[in-house]
Amino acid sequence: MKPIRILVVDDHKLFREGLAALLNAAAETAVVGEAATGKEAIAQAAAVTPDVILMDIQMPDMNGIEAARRILAEQPNVGVIMLTMLEDDDSLFAAMRAGARGYILKGADKAEVLKTVQAVAEGQALFGAAIAARLTQFFQQGSQRNTAPSTGSGETIPFPDLTDREREVLGLIARGFNNNDIAARLYISGKTVSNHISNIFNKLQVADRAQVIVIAREAGLGKVQ
Repeated sequence: MKPIRILVVDDHKLFREGLAALLNAAAETAVVGEAATGKEAIAQAAAVTPDVILMDIQMPDMNGIEAARRILAEQPNVGVIMLTMLEDDDSLFAAMRAGARGYILKGADKAEVLKTVQAVAEGQALFGAAIAARLTQFFQQGSQRNTAPSTGSGETIPFPDLTDREREVLGLIARGFNNNDIAARLYISGKTVSNHISNIFNKLQVADRAQVIVIAREAGLGKVQ
């Protein structure tokens, strides 16, 4: 049986090389490419056509969720596994919406990594024991998660998972302001704006600014007061 051909994507060189060494040491897997950024991942996926991609989420130029979405648009049969330190529901569901078929934490042992790779290569979806527990907990919470609080005047607040500041930033994004404009209007740093936007993307499970603008405007944000 031919080994499963894998592309490893992570911006931390030591972790990426260690993971590649682990996979190359196993008879059933072979690393055919490495990438350090989301953009490199897209190029490498097109060049080496892997069976499975192990993809980090947080990377400097393009996050792994957006890279996965773009790769799967061109190569829908590739099995994408998100490999990350982030143990939060927002990242998990954003990855699933992008088409990922696996999601395991970077602290997972060799057996779990290989098990997930094999399952995804066979067309299955496998999210690891820790992630499966989080999924179960999420769905057990039912509709309580999506209940929007009232303003007291009978109106509901859009995007109840966002903080007041994040909702304010979202409104400015919907009005077309860039990060520098938002920072100037709110008297905060550009880095703080970027952090707010990253949180908004994760909580709303969107991959880019265009998507978040559409969602915000549909909810009535972005109107000039």
